[in-house]
Parts: sequence; structure tokens; C-alpha cells
Amino acid sequence: MKLKVLVILGPTSSGKSALAVELASKFNGEVISADSRQVYRGLTIGTGKITKREMKGVPHHLLDVASPKRKFSADDYIRHARAAIQDISSRGKLPIVAGGTGFYIDALVGRISLPNVPPNPAFRRIHNNSTTVELLCMLEKSDPERAKTIEPNNKRRLIRALEIALALGKNPAPKSTLEYDVLWVGIDPPMKDLEKKITLRLLARIKQGMVREAKRLHADGLSYKRMDELGLEYRSLTRLLQGQTTRPQMIEELNRAIRKYAIRQIRYWKRNKEIQWLEKPNVQTISKKIRALLGTENS
Repeated sequence: MKLKVLVILGPTSSGKSALAVELASKFNGEVISADSRQVYRGLTIGTGKITKREMKGVPHHLLDVASPKRKFSADDYIRHARAAIQDISSRGKLPIVAGGTGFYIDALVGRISLPNVPPNPAFRRIHNNSTTVELLCMLEKSDPERAKTIEPNNKRRLIRALEIALALGKNPAPKSTLEYDVLWVGIDPPMKDLEKKITLRLLARIKQGMVREAKRLHADGLSYKRMDELGLEYRSLTRLLQGQTTRPQMIEELNRAIRKYAIRQIRYWKRNKEIQWLEKPNVQTISKKIRALLGTENS
């Protein structure tokens, strides 16, 4: 029998982490983070990483497992996350995968296959100085479907997607069978509500010390180049610390970039027709379906 897994997904600031904790408490679960940047130590405020207090005693996995100075790949994530699922299930608990990095989740549960395409050093040398706009334009021509869902300012992912498209013709398509018995739950709040939450959350993180965190990371040896590669908040913080923008400009630009990122996240997940969408994180709405997944409908 396939292991049972609950997936909680949705755009940034939609309330995934809080819902995952609540459901873990109710259904004897443990949470596996599915965030491509929260795996890194020290990237706490900038990524909006859940705090110990917010965890409410629920064990969390795949947080702070890698140095930000080194790249943690999708392969690395899948290896660690599948081990966590096995461990959690072996102890009679429910693995709850929660996060917004769609590619990681799909690859983890087997919805897509990670292509066995090695890095192309010659291709990378040629395009090392290409802009993200140029790379995205190339991807739109070579693999339009992947171009619709990729983070357009993430140079590393753009180059990787182009490598795969060059080798295989396109990036992996969804598969019909999964590694696990999955219940998909998505949070899709009204866009006006989501935009307000994104703004309030960004301002709260800045107040908590997001800029100080970036300064500390750089002082500890994280290069500005690597910080820029980490995307979104850390790209904007890099520009601020290097004097390329002002604090008000950073807030405005970053707020706009996060909103665009949320739209891309939603667009990515809407292709998965198995997801059961909620406007708000609601335990009561989804509890019956979780009991069906666990085979405890009548308990």
C-alpha cells in the first residue's frame, strides 16, 4: 500500500503554515516544509519561516538543513523529504507537506519526474552574462509551458530549465501515477485579500529586522552574488545594501514582486485538478476528507 500524505499548498501569505500546524495537531501529524529557501539556515525573516511558537509543538522537517552558501537542489530536497515521509509514517503519524514551491512538491510525490539531464558547462558559460529577461524569452520559445510557471527573476532556474529543454525538447510533464496516496488541499483567497496580507506581512518582516538579517548573512560570508541568487526578498535586500536602491523603493518593488510571484504560484497549481481549494484555511471543511484518506471516516 502507498503511504498516505496530506499536501497543503497555496500562494505566499495564504495561511498554509498555520493550517498545517492545526491539522497536524488534530490528526497526529508532522509537517514537512516545501519551500526552496526555507531549507537554508539563517534565511528566517526574509523567507517568513515559521517560528517555534507558531509550531505549537508540532515537529517540522526540512527547515534549516543547508548552508545558504551552497545550492540545495530539487534532488537534495526529494531525498530528504522522502526520508522524512518514511520516518513519520513508520511512527504511525501523518506526513503533512506544506509549502509553495510547486516543482518541489510535484517532484516529491512523483507527479513529475526529475529529468536525468546533467549540467551543460558550455551552455552555462555562454549564457552566464545573459539577463533574466533574455533567458525567459528563450524559454518562452523553447518550452512555453515551463515559461508560464517559472520564477522569471531566478537566473539559476531559468538556465536549468533551458538546459532541460535543450536536451529533452521540453521540461517534464505531469505523470498519471504518484508515489503516495495524496490528499491535495489548496488555499486560494480572493486576490484583494491576498494582496493586503502580502503587504502587511512584508511590512511586519521589515519591522522584525529583515534588513539586519541580510547584513548579518553578508557579514558571515554570504556573498552579494549568492544572496541575489536566492531571489525575491534577498535580491531586493542585496540591492539595498549595495546602495542601488532606497528603503522605500525596495519596499514598493518587493511588494509588487511578491504579488506577481503569488499569481504565478496559483497559476502553477491550477493545472492540478486533484486539488481541493479553500478560500480560507478551514479545518472543519477539510477534516472529513482527511478522515477518508486515513480510513477513519466513522471514528
